[in-house]
Amino acid sequence: MGRTRQEELLRAVLEINHHGLIEIDRNGTVLFLNPAMERMLAYGAKEAVGRPVAEIVSCQQVVAALLDVLTSGQSVAVSVVLRGREFLFHCLPVRQGEEVVGAVGEFRDVTPLKRALEQKAAEQETVTLLEDALENIYNGVVVVDRDARVILFNRAYCRFLGLKQEDVLGRPVWEVIENTRMHVVLQTGRAEIEEVQRIKGHDMICSRIPIYKDGRVTAAVGFVMFRDIQELYQLMRRVNQLQSELEYYQGELMRHYGARYSLDDIIGLSPRMQSLKELIRKVARSDSTVLILGESGTGKELFAHALHNASPRRTRPFVRVNCAALPESLLEAELFGYREGAFTGARRGGRIGKFEEAAGGTLFLDEIGEMSLTMQAKLLRVLQEKEIERLGDNRSIEVDVRLVAATNRNLEDMVRRGVFREDLFYRLNVVVLEIPPLRERREDIPLLVEHLLGKLSSRMGNSRKTIHPAALEYLVSYHWPGNVRELENVLERALNVSTEDIITIRDLSVKPLKRAVEDLEKDLICRALEATRGRRMAAAKLLGVGKTTFYEKLNRYNLRFGS
Repeated sequence: MGRTRQEELLRAVLEINHHGLIEIDRNGTVLFLNPAMERMLAYGAKEAVGRPVAEIVSCQQVVAALLDVLTSGQSVAVSVVLRGREFLFHCLPVRQGEEVVGAVGEFRDVTPLKRALEQKAAEQETVTLLEDALENIYNGVVVVDRDARVILFNRAYCRFLGLKQEDVLGRPVWEVIENTRMHVVLQTGRAEIEEVQRIKGHDMICSRIPIYKDGRVTAAVGFVMFRDIQELYQLMRRVNQLQSELEYYQGELMRHYGARYSLDDIIGLSPRMQSLKELIRKVARSDSTVLILGESGTGKELFAHALHNASPRRTRPFVRVNCAALPESLLEAELFGYREGAFTGARRGGRIGKFEEAAGGTLFLDEIGEMSLTMQAKLLRVLQEKEIERLGDNRSIEVDVRLVAATNRNLEDMVRRGVFREDLFYRLNVVVLEIPPLRERREDIPLLVEHLLGKLSSRMGNSRKTIHPAALEYLVSYHWPGNVRELENVLERALNVSTEDIITIRDLSVKPLKRAVEDLEKDLICRALEATRGRRMAAAKLLGVGKTTFYEKLNRYNLRFGS
């Protein structure tokens, strides 16, 4: 039988176990809940996994027991009452070698057994009911009365010891079970949990629990947890193996779909950047739609990553779509998915869209200002209804996604010109993050230069280089129309051409001030003409320059717009 098949069988056993099972790692983070535990806690495994156990389990005794096992490395058992039922909670350490790397806890509902023993220990009807229940238990179970005589002994225990039930009932327990301590538990009234007991050459793991009535010990019940300690070791090895594989696949999933950057990757100590980071921390707690505004090269996607990683959705996918990179027909299929046969060339079996891929996580729509009016209407419906329809399908699919959008365009101006829907703009404009251009936070440039030089040197396999103070001052004073992206490109070129350990001004390749001013001037004129729909005089008035000056600049930059 292959490893995968063994893991599937083990997982199936854990899933169908009627006892509640929970596993945590060394940090107290929930790794696994089986369906029985989900029902007890009223928490789904998908919601619970990855969260601190104290947030998932309200019973402080249970939380304390799990955390105690992590610190002590010893098994712990507590009796707890949940919703009027009594449970035994057994907790064992999970080890890798000598190191405790987690804990596994099991809830056993002992209410029926204890009530039956307490209320009708002398009645044959109760004994029969208990026997029927115990016969279906895989592990050995024994119950003794106050005189330590056997009153219940299930078939599993009989098979293991090679005995018949009729030969053991009524006999003193020490005559039946080798090295038993059931009579000791009756005398002391103290439970013995997960103790090693040598029986027929096997080191078994057993628990013995006294049964009280009216303040007196009236009986005791014993459970064989594992018939041989090797079974426990084998189970722990399987659990550890499953955990390792789970961590591997989680890592692969997060590498493919996860956000790569956090707030620590946003370099800048300027007041505006510090204020922006604090706003992200606050906004991240909610599911509100966020609109990121900023010029090209300011790092809008970086901020989207950081927002996702600071949010409760950080363990779920972060999916990015560039709205400018796809034509309208492909963008719709990319976002919403499609059924088989929805259009020519559609993949067999269909395909889910980015909204479904981002389920539970964040969908980042970059360059949303490039989206057509038709697609804007469809996006608006998703934001309003929280559901999508795949192409070629009329079935609605609910989606749980946080939307983050970004653009370098002036959406308010686009709304005025009728090229962006006003209702969608207000849907997006819930929380706005305005990323300042580099020229407006020049005090951050030295930090950025140091960070980028380190990153580029590592990526290019070069030795770390420093920058001459004069070169750094030159970078600080430069206008940076291309923002951080342009700064990174300049530094990468400098690392390629520099022959010394220090980067000087001659290694830098940035636009001369005159050309930078000209490029900015040309860009402003184009924007003004676009805003006035090509009306030159209106554009000149908007820029605050005279007619003659404006026409001279049109000729200099070879610009042709309207009349």
